[in-house]
Amino acid sequence: MDDAELAVADITEVGPDAVAIDLESPTDFDARPGQFVKLTFEDDGGEISRFYTISSPDVVDTFEITVEIDPEGDAGPMLAALEAGDTVTVSGPFGSSYYEDESRVLVIAGGPGVGPAVGIAERALDDGGEAAVVYRDESPIHQERLNALRERGAVVSVLAPEEDLSAAVADALTDGTQVFVYGFADFLDDATAAIADAGGEPDAAKVENFG
Repeated sequence: MDDAELAVADITEVGPDAVAIDLESPTDFDARPGQFVKLTFEDDGGEISRFYTISSPDVVDTFEITVEIDPEGDAGPMLAALEAGDTVTVSGPFGSSYYEDESRVLVIAGGPGVGPAVGIAERALDDGGEAAVVYRDESPIHQERLNALRERGAVVSVLAPEEDLSAAVADALTDGTQVFVYGFADFLDDATAAIADAGGEPDAAKVENFG
């Protein structure tokens, strides 16, 4: 999809300084949880673009992105100020680290990586598969969806920033599981080390670096 003006269907607070934004899906929009889209904005300094990963299990009618709001940032405050009916410029989807009908998934997420984590886990369960999420953050977001995943039988571990990932990853990693990792660079290092410690293959993981 080239640049398109998409309407905001809904915006919801999902944690401290975090919102989930539902955008109306254009005709023939085909994307999977874990892919990302580019949003473009105009401000006093000109045009700015930011990438956000899809956090809904599907893109039928609408799709969701999850955004942590930096009050001092360029794009975050503009996104937080959106209301239903507003429009934003969107292109995509992009990326290669996304759900592709795997029967068992483990998503290791740091910070805003919980967005694609819940979307992938929900989609896997919807498709009759199995799902696990290992999520580390100082102020966890999407708590309601994480709780719902537990109730549906997913393995969900929420860790504090200082906690090591290795034990939770080892508990969740089984043979035949596709591993996904979403987060910033330092977190990715910790996650890939935990995969190796658990006897997994870090090179086989689908990884998205948020910067």
